[in-house]
Amino acid sequence: MADDPTRALLERLIACRSVTPDDAGCCDILAAELAPLGFQATVFDAGGVRNRWFRIGDRAPLFVFAGHTDVVPPGPEERWTSPPFTPTERDGVLYGRGAADMKSGISAMVTAVRRYLADHPDPPGSIAFLITSDEEGVATHGTRHVMRELFALDVHPDFAIVGEASSVEQLGDRVMIGRRGSLNLRLRVDGRQGHVAYPHRVDNPIHRISRTLAALADEEWDGGDADFPPTSFQVSNVNAGTGANNVVPGSAEALCNFRYNPLSSADSLRTRAEAIIARHCPHYEAEWQLSGEPFATARGVLSKAADAAICDVTGLTPEFSTAGGTSDARFIAPAGAQVVEIGPINASIHQIDEHVRIADLDPLARIYEGVLRRVMAAPA
Repeated sequence: MADDPTRALLERLIACRSVTPDDAGCCDILAAELAPLGFQATVFDAGGVRNRWFRIGDRAPLFVFAGHTDVVPPGPEERWTSPPFTPTERDGVLYGRGAADMKSGISAMVTAVRRYLADHPDPPGSIAFLITSDEEGVATHGTRHVMRELFALDVHPDFAIVGEASSVEQLGDRVMIGRRGSLNLRLRVDGRQGHVAYPHRVDNPIHRISRTLAALADEEWDGGDADFPPTSFQVSNVNAGTGANNVVPGSAEALCNFRYNPLSSADSLRTRAEAIIARHCPHYEAEWQLSGEPFATARGVLSKAADAAICDVTGLTPEFSTAGGTSDARFIAPAGAQVVEIGPINASIHQIDEHVRIADLDPLARIYEGVLRRVMAAPA
């Protein structure tokens, strides 16, 4: 461990029980690592969430390493092979909650910057860390809040790496260059309650909501494009009934989600969906919640640097993808920054016995360092 600074820092961070939104001391550990390198810390705490902006330099371009210290709950701890907040090595693998998502990414970022600054004590641009403890939760007081505060200060990142676990089978085999938008729908359909034996006296909301959900699922919302698959609609929960098998309930409710690409907008999806709902349900309530807009980073300086750095370290040519769920990149991209997500293998994230391969830690730090070097050396 003494020979691997990334692993040493990762183990310290895993030992912090930082279940969202509790930072549990992670920011203090990172501050102690970054202060000797010359980083100045700015506090952007809000709503019980710890947010830190660490920056060195005042010149453009501004390169940001972004990450979250919070983790999802460990679940039943007795089902873990080793305690979730006790970093434990077995067979070349380091186990612990947050090992892959995403304390390894943050640890590798610190190592990468330390190495870069050792060779470039006066970098041609600025380097910053955006650290939050509100990514796994509601994501209201974390990166979203920090970006608003930075905008108010006229601070605009040019490039950013988010250290989410993006790899699939091998380190560096996939780089996220964007994400689909996420639009949530809570649909309540009202009917008329009554005895199942008298169908002429009831208006069954389950029948109505079932037909509605089927129609929404069958709709072709768009065809996707070169970067994004077609917009998808999924139902995550349906709830109805009084508890008796001889009573038609008075209402039924469903929770649904659209994952959409830039060919559709949140407004267009709402309009089209409610037109479909209205055809089947004369009495309904639709509650909409937008989690994030779709975005994609155009091929440019950052994506080329990522491709070259990964090839140099691993020999792989990464796939550029927009698949998967949302991430805090959705709050950074609207600033006009080029944003990519690069991190370890994601197979175990949010699971019992979450882990990261120890052999991937130093290569991950070298990938980050390689991207930073190439971007800072690129012509303005």
